[in-house]
Amino acid sequence: MVIGASSATSGETTDTISEHASRLRRRLGRADLRAVPEARRELRELLRHWGKPGRSEIAELLTSELVTNALVHTDDDAVLTAVVRPGGLRVEVRDFVPGRPEPQAPDTGDGTHGRGLVLVQSLADDWGVRPHEVGKSVWFELGAEAA
Repeated sequence: MVIGASSATSGETTDTISEHASRLRRRLGRADLRAVPEARRELRELLRHWGKPGRSEIAELLTSELVTNALVHTDDDAVLTAVVRPGGLRVEVRDFVPGRPEPQAPDTGDGTHGRGLVLVQSLADDWGVRPHEVGKSVWFELGAEAA
């Protein structure tokens, strides 16, 4: 049984799914880049007492990269889900557009683009892309302990 609270104004939902796990689920509006800092803030609150020092900051960074990618590259809505358990965290961003993203070498002429999936690949304990009938989910996992 899922017991939780939801805020209709922010679109966020935080659920307690057991004594040992909690969840954040948030719908991200099409091209709404204000959702990026909001998602980081919500994840920071969820992870307040989780993991070794520095792990939640890595999770925030990687989450903001996945959220930004979904909003910028799909021109559609997306859904952020984060599940925290004592030993680890799984973050998944689902979009509704076909196509598999691949890490690419950053463009040397543009210092701010092209690094998202490279960061995820470098810093996550595990990551991947899961296809859906409509769209896909890009996900990463981090253990609570430093690697």
